[in-house]
Amino acid sequence: MIWRNIENIAPRTFVCGFCRNLVGSGRGYYTDNSSPKDISVHLCPYCYRPSLFIEGKQYPGISPGSPVLKLPKDIDSLYEEARMATAAGAYTSAVLTCRKLLMNVAVSQGAAENLSFYSYVEHLSQKGYIPPNGKGWVDHIRKRGNEATHEIVLMSQSDAEELITFSEMLLKFIFEFPSRVPQK
Repeated sequence: MIWRNIENIAPRTFVCGFCRNLVGSGRGYYTDNSSPKDISVHLCPYCYRPSLFIEGKQYPGISPGSPVLKLPKDIDSLYEEARMATAAGAYTSAVLTCRKLLMNVAVSQGAAENLSFYSYVEHLSQKGYIPPNGKGWVDHIRKRGNEATHEIVLMSQSDAEELITFSEMLLKFIFEFPSRVPQK
């Protein structure tokens, strides 16, 4: 396979996996016709980072969810790890990380360490950290994480994205939204 550098390759519109901007790029690299796959690298005109396309699939992918403000450093690291794992196609890893995130959130809100995951969800619920009608989706994070941990099952992209959405809402409810209230 020979890589060709050309200023004007066939343009492609995509969401950059690095800066998340919707871009169109005709600058990058492509393979010659001896390659068995359609492979190209497009440079983002905003951040100048490369996105690799192999038979239409983009690397890095787009991280689901949105950043959450005012998170403690370890919780922010876990949440971003789950998002990046999903973007990389590591869906089971993302689900496991969302499960671990629940434990870290509960401990940050006063739960003792080394409890069962069920106890962490109960702590968050009893202390009012789960919004009304939200216990079901928080428990869903725990249950799907348990499946990924204790059963021979692979998680899907939709599983990972769903748990990241639920985790994002929980994190916003506990950390971001209270930080937006003006202090007296």
